[in-house]
Amino acid sequence: MKGTKTVYVCSNCGQVSPKWMGKCPGCGTWNSFVEDVIATKPAESTTPRRTSMQQSSESTARPYSEVDIPTYMRCPTGMGELDRVLGGGGLVTGSVILLAGEPGIGKSTLLMQICDALGQGHRVLYVSGEESTGQLKMRAQRLGVKGENLFILTETHLERILTETDKIKPDVMIVDSVQTIYSDSSTSTAGSITQVRECALSFICKAKNEGISVILVGHVNKEGSIAGPKVLEHMVDAVLYFEGERQQSYRIIRAMKNRYGSTNEIGVFEMTDTGLCEVVNPSEMLLAGRPTNISGNCAVCTMEGTRPLIAEIQALVTPTVFPAPRRTGNGIDYNRVCLILAVLEKRLGQKFSQNDVYLNVIGGLRIDEPASDAAVALALISSLTDRIIPDDLVAIGELGLAGECRAVSNLELRVKEAARLGFRRAIIPFRNIEKRKFECEGITLIPIRTIFEALPVLKAQE
Repeated sequence: MKGTKTVYVCSNCGQVSPKWMGKCPGCGTWNSFVEDVIATKPAESTTPRRTSMQQSSESTARPYSEVDIPTYMRCPTGMGELDRVLGGGGLVTGSVILLAGEPGIGKSTLLMQICDALGQGHRVLYVSGEESTGQLKMRAQRLGVKGENLFILTETHLERILTETDKIKPDVMIVDSVQTIYSDSSTSTAGSITQVRECALSFICKAKNEGISVILVGHVNKEGSIAGPKVLEHMVDAVLYFEGERQQSYRIIRAMKNRYGSTNEIGVFEMTDTGLCEVVNPSEMLLAGRPTNISGNCAVCTMEGTRPLIAEIQALVTPTVFPAPRRTGNGIDYNRVCLILAVLEKRLGQKFSQNDVYLNVIGGLRIDEPASDAAVALALISSLTDRIIPDDLVAIGELGLAGECRAVSNLELRVKEAARLGFRRAIIPFRNIEKRKFECEGITLIPIRTIFEALPVLKAQE
């Protein structure tokens, strides 16, 4: 076609190549080049064209001492769990949030629900490129959304969306989803790398210039990463991932990037018939239905940002007839499991090399911090020896290669959370007690120097 040219663009770094390449020379990523069609129009004048990110007015530098923080910089969303992930307080004025997740996980449901709270004193524009106005109205009625100051726009053309935005002048704009929007500035189809990048740049420019809080919904590909160019995640202010299993009713929002808050916070929700409900106390949810007097089961207190969570780790160690035993970990790092198994076999003489090992973290939670090593080790030993870990015991501590129990951070918060949920004993690193002595009412602290000192708490199967 005259006036167009086919190129190949790296989805990771945006490198352009006239032909397909197996490895990107810019970032070194394999199989990242995708085909794209761009328009080749001759230049009509020598005047440089103003890009979408350039502001219409010139900016001037101001002294730092003269810069003030407005009181209206944050807007509550009505969901405390979402506000926690965003950094506390809600949406930042002029920020651009990218919310991504698997299909059917509940992204559109969550955004429709927060429209009700955002509409109290703010004008909200909900742009949908996937549903009609009737479908959105039906969902809003099911979720009990009143729709005050809420405007619905079903459009996929970028220029029309921006024109309508200038008429409405919203305070918050939701775009569901950015992969369905296309612009006349590119001849490629909607969802291509060029279209996603150009549309996202236009929304970011609109947010920064006019102080509109923009929430972009992003699709994910089969690898689990956000569809489109990798630079999309660098352009926005925050990237939120909506996680969860379809077979389970619980959902977790995790911040992978946040310019206005911590990336360690998580928000926990439960999917019900009337939409997503906040789980204010996730520890009780994670411990619901916990079996009693069963070997291979141990509780641990992990930190998700500033929030302590009590999680349940289950281990199953069974003999195998195959020469290579199997190692499987769900919700825990596989390499960390192999390290703990090597420490237990070398330092304690436990024969895991002749057994299959299966580890599972209940509730779909993923534990990444080393403070869960002691609980994992006790669960493995309990399952191998068929000795029971007391139900009122929680284990906290990091294991070294010599089998020593290393100190952890925020121990006092962890112990208080365990005591609040009814635990009466806590295995903790001796180093924490040595550095700072503290007492918590209702729970007995058991300081240990090595994992060997924790073995007496195991009791025989009744």
